[in-house]
Amino acid sequence: MDLLQEVSGAKRIGISGHVRPDGDCVGSCLALWQYLKKVLPDAEVTVYLEAPQKIYEYLKGYGEIVTDFPVEEPFDVYFALDCNEERLGEAGDYFRAAGKRINIDHHISNEGCGDVNLVLPEIGSTCEIIYDLIGEEALDRDLAEALYTGIVHDTGVFQYSNTTPETMRKGAVLIGYGFDFSKLILETFYERTYRQSQIMGRALMESVRFMDGRCIVSMISRRTMEFYGVTPKDLDGIVNHLRNIEGIHCAIFMYETEDADYKVSLRSDEKVNVADVAVVFGGGGHARAAGCSMRGTFHDCVNNLSLHIEKQLDRQPEEA
Repeated sequence: MDLLQEVSGAKRIGISGHVRPDGDCVGSCLALWQYLKKVLPDAEVTVYLEAPQKIYEYLKGYGEIVTDFPVEEPFDVYFALDCNEERLGEAGDYFRAAGKRINIDHHISNEGCGDVNLVLPEIGSTCEIIYDLIGEEALDRDLAEALYTGIVHDTGVFQYSNTTPETMRKGAVLIGYGFDFSKLILETFYERTYRQSQIMGRALMESVRFMDGRCIVSMISRRTMEFYGVTPKDLDGIVNHLRNIEGIHCAIFMYETEDADYKVSLRSDEKVNVADVAVVFGGGGHARAAGCSMRGTFHDCVNNLSLHIEKQLDRQPEEA
């Protein structure tokens, strides 16, 4: 994709990512915003997102993000980053009405939803794709910081299986621009508030191992969330801690959004492709990290997920 050619002549450009924006979503949106503002100084470029967490407010352009979705005239070009159309939320109306729709993503479950699509599941993050599109000659400190944020978050600080030698090379180039990368990692990836730590402890304490101890599940109800005064954003990272328990091949974390409605996060090792499981229930994601929404009782949801997880585990029996 020639990014400059795709936006040539555009006067109004919109950029959005998925609901509940994470580090890769926020980083890629703001990196693209910075780049387009630089190369198209006469164009109007706007990022529309659900309000991102305050932990990302160090990024240039964070204060320019529009977090409500007023009625707008159709954009000349609209970018959907790090997701398909279904996960754009209210920004989906802007995307559908745009003169040209461009979808850039790395989720294997995304078949492309734009007039122009660049979906590369072999790449670890959308920020890494944006890095390649804009080229190293366009980098500056602010762009490097935004791109590094997304790469760090979607590779689990370079420890997930989607990390490649090329990912590491790009990370090295980016930290060469002089921002405090260790502080960035600590404050956006590892650090938790006291309430976040409390709810994580509750989720771990009430977790249950099943399927001969190879899987684990935990659920947080709306009532529990209200008791601790937490929101869905405060639950980030719980599923990763469940997955890191010794002997676990697949972790399920669920939280209740309405009566009998759940958001489900899945994490796994090489024995289970959780993207395949999530797709069955209308979700998607990566082979090792995916999610979906489900309706039913907690036990019904777990039983339905288990049917598809067990099939994969049974195809790969553990060595004696």
